[in-house]
Amino acid sequence: MANTTIFHTRRGRAIPAADAVNQAGGRAYQHTAEQALAQYAMTGCFNQTFYAGAVDQIATVMSYADQVSPEYLAKLAVFARERGYMKDMPAFLTALLTVKGPEWVPVIFPRVIDNGRMVRNFVQILRSGVIGRRSLGTMPKRLVKEWISRRGEASLFMDSVGNAPSLQDVIKMVRPKPENAMREAFYGYLIGKNHNASDLPKVVQEYERFKQNQAMPLPDVDFRLLTALNLSTDHWVGIARNANWQMTRMNLNTFARHGVFRVNGMDQVIARRLRDEKAIRRAKVFPYQLMAAYFMADETVPDSVIDALQDAMEIALQNVPAISGNVVVLPDTSYSMTQPVTGYRKGASSKVRCVDVAALVSAAIVARNPKAQVLPFDTKVHWVRLNARDSIMSNAARLAGLGGGGTNCAAPLIELNRQKAKVDTVIYVSDNESWVDAQRFGYGYASRSGAGTGVMAQWSILKQRNPDAKLVCIDVVPNRTTQAIEREDILNIGGFSDQVFSVIDDFIRNEPQRWVQAINRLSLS
Repeated sequence: MANTTIFHTRRGRAIPAADAVNQAGGRAYQHTAEQALAQYAMTGCFNQTFYAGAVDQIATVMSYADQVSPEYLAKLAVFARERGYMKDMPAFLTALLTVKGPEWVPVIFPRVIDNGRMVRNFVQILRSGVIGRRSLGTMPKRLVKEWISRRGEASLFMDSVGNAPSLQDVIKMVRPKPENAMREAFYGYLIGKNHNASDLPKVVQEYERFKQNQAMPLPDVDFRLLTALNLSTDHWVGIARNANWQMTRMNLNTFARHGVFRVNGMDQVIARRLRDEKAIRRAKVFPYQLMAAYFMADETVPDSVIDALQDAMEIALQNVPAISGNVVVLPDTSYSMTQPVTGYRKGASSKVRCVDVAALVSAAIVARNPKAQVLPFDTKVHWVRLNARDSIMSNAARLAGLGGGGTNCAAPLIELNRQKAKVDTVIYVSDNESWVDAQRFGYGYASRSGAGTGVMAQWSILKQRNPDAKLVCIDVVPNRTTQAIEREDILNIGGFSDQVFSVIDDFIRNEPQRWVQAINRLSLS
C-alpha cells in the first residue's frame, strides 16, 4: 500500500498554490493585468499608501498597461470616471493613451475630461514627462482647445479656481482662438493681458463690481473667489443659498462659523439640499465623503443638517443589495487599515481611513440585510452585535473603533468553520495584506513552495459544508494581489463608489458579468 500520510484523499477542490507575495510579505495570488489595472483605477490616487509609494503606483500601472490593449485602457478610463467617480487615474489613463493608443483619445476625451479640474489634471500629467512626453502635442492641444471653446463663460470662470497648472496656464499653453469680442476680452482677462472690460461676460463684470463695492449684489461665482473680501453674514447666506451640493457638504463648519445657520430657515434650506436625491446622484458622491462630513461637523452645525447627512447616506447607499440566505460581512480592522482611504498626502490626507470605509460598507449591508452577521478581524475576530435599526453612521462608528493589530484574513473563516456555520454569502472588506495567517499555517513569508493562502484553505473547508456559497473580496487600496483567487464562486472587486454594489448584486444573482467583463462591455460609441 502506498504511504497514506502522503497520498491521503482530500475532500473538496484542491487549493491553488499561491503565485505571489503581497506587500506585507504574506502569500497571495497575482491579479491578471486587466484585474490589477481595474483595482488601481478604482482606488488609486497616486498618494503614499501604507505599503507603497506614489511612484511605485505609477510604475505598476504603466507596467500593467503594457500588457493590455489600448481599447481596454480607454474603457477603463471611462469606467473609472463615470462609474468610479475617480479623478487622477482616469486623467492618467487618458494621458497614457496619447502614447499607447492615440486613436482612442478623441473618443473618450469628452467623457473623461469633463470639468476644469480634469483638464488641469490631464495637462499636468502630460507636462510632467512621467508617461514619456513633456509637451501636449498637436492632438491633445486641439482637444483641450475644443473643450475650452465649448465651455460656457460662467462655467469657465468657475474653473479658474485652482492651480498647478491653473486654467490661466492652460489657456496660455493651448492659445484658444476667441470666437467673438466677449471671448477675446475674457481670455485676456484670465491671463492678465489688456482687454476691453465692457466686453467681458456679465458674471465677470458683476464680480469685478462686487470687489470694488460689497454693497453690490453678490455675484454667482465660486465662493473661493470671494473669501479674501470683507464678507458679511448676509453675503455668506447668499453664498450658501447659491452653493452646489458638493460645496455645501464640504463647508458646513464654514457656514456655521460665518453665522449662516443663525439666520431663520437656513438650516432647512441646507438640509433639503443635502437630502435631495437628484443632487446627490448628480454630485457623484462617495458614501465615505458623507461620512467625513458627518464626523467633521462641529457642534455649531444644527441637528437638522446632521440628520440630513444621514438621510443622504441612505440615498447614496441605495445600491447595496438585499441578499438572500445567510450573509456574513468581514471588515478588516487591522493597523494597516488606519491609513487614509486616498493615501498619505502631506497637508492634504483624507480624515477618512480605510477602516472607516470597511465599517461603512459593513453597516450598509447590515442595514439592507438585518440578519447579516458581522465578524470584524485583525489577528483575531472581534465580537460585535449591530442593530440594523441603528443608523448606518452609528454602526460604522462602532465598527471603526475596533482592532488595530496585524492582519489575518483567514481568522473569520476559521471561526465560521469552527462554528460549522451555514453560509451563503461572505463579503470581505480589506486591504488584502494578510501575513499572520501564513505564519499560523506554517507557510512562512516565502517558504513552502506550492502552499495556498490561509483564506483559500479555509474557504475550501467552508465550501464542503456550503457548496453553493459565494465569496466577495472588496479591496479598498491599490493592489496587485488578492487572498482569494478569482473563479466562479469568488469575486474580487475594488473601489469606493456605489458601482461596487451593482457588480456584487450581479455576481450574487448569478448574472454572467464580472468586474473586468463589465469594463470590457462598456460602449465607447
